[in-house]
Amino acid sequence: MELLAPVWLTLKLAAVTTLILLLISTPLAWWLAHSKSKWAASVEAIVALPLVLPPTVLGFYLLIALGVNGFIGGPWSAMTGSRLTFTFSGLVIASVIYSLPFTVQPLQNAFVAVGRKPLEAAWCLRASRFDAFKSVILPLSKRGYITAAVLGFTHTMGEFGVVLMVGGSIPGETQVLSIAIYEHVEVMDYGTAHTLSAGLLAFTFVVLLAVYIINRRFPAHAH
Repeated sequence: MELLAPVWLTLKLAAVTTLILLLISTPLAWWLAHSKSKWAASVEAIVALPLVLPPTVLGFYLLIALGVNGFIGGPWSAMTGSRLTFTFSGLVIASVIYSLPFTVQPLQNAFVAVGRKPLEAAWCLRASRFDAFKSVILPLSKRGYITAAVLGFTHTMGEFGVVLMVGGSIPGETQVLSIAIYEHVEVMDYGTAHTLSAGLLAFTFVVLLAVYIINRRFPAHAH
């Protein structure tokens, strides 16, 4: 059971993070795909920062922001009486920020490929904006959503630097799989580290293989 605790915690973190990411990324990716604003490039660059920043750098600034004196952690602590750093909630916030480009970019590419014409056709048939998006854009962007969900989920599962900085290694609370593997290696317990690493490798490969098979079997709609 002790060996499974970080596995369960990692799956829980990845699932919660992916759900939040898809909710946040949908309007953001749609805006980036179609906005003519002069700020669009700046927003796109900010979203992509986790792709190039060392995880420890991002984790350091998130640790400050989520701390009891930070601009996020301070108000949270005042309202709830609890802290965000070294908690599961803090890990979720950090993971959402760290994995954001892995869901925004696939959705943005999908929305660009679909274009606005199907949406405008639905509007001409008097569909509301929400109904048109739900009934027309979402089905046409299905591949983008599958890719975004898988990348967001698997990327969150593999986090190390950010979660270590923000959450530390509290068993049952913040000790995710990547940190557990590192700690087993530190104490020369290569057998357990291999078991956990091989499981993560196999799981990630199977998930990615399934996505590529689905994408090949159901090609994108021609625009």
